[in-house]
Amino acid sequence: MGVWITRKMLMLAISIIIISLAAAEMPPSFYKAMTGMKNQEILCIKNYDAGASITEAYTGFEHLDKETQVVSKSYNTSNSELDHTRGNASLEAHLNANVIGNSHIAWQSKDLMQYHMGRHTVYSRATDDSTGVFNIEKYLQLWSNSSLGSVSLEWLPCS
Repeated sequence: MGVWITRKMLMLAISIIIISLAAAEMPPSFYKAMTGMKNQEILCIKNYDAGASITEAYTGFEHLDKETQVVSKSYNTSNSELDHTRGNASLEAHLNANVIGNSHIAWQSKDLMQYHMGRHTVYSRATDDSTGVFNIEKYLQLWSNSSLGSVSLEWLPCS
């Protein structure tokens, strides 16, 4: 009977030690690492059929209030599996953000066919980097198979 009580007491002591170790606070280095992390939110969208990509990145921000809407379409107008042309493809994004921090907005449009040394011809590329307190509102529209006259935009006149 005495051995049974001793084992029971020993198991109880081990259980108390394990529970107390699990409930112990995290070391200070953990809290230092957690507070030293920088905020970041990165979105990259690619439409391979349109040869288009858009990147929206916010880093080191204190405040970020954003709304992003993306529409990516891709379809082949000939309805043939042997037709490897783009058909009609598009990538559109509407970005709206209020930021205290850093932002990087970039987009690129390229040809799908490879040319010199397996590289693709880049039609256009743009980047917009900002730091501080600012608002962003952008509408990006990248289409394949379109010409300058086929897309019409309406602009508000300056007063």
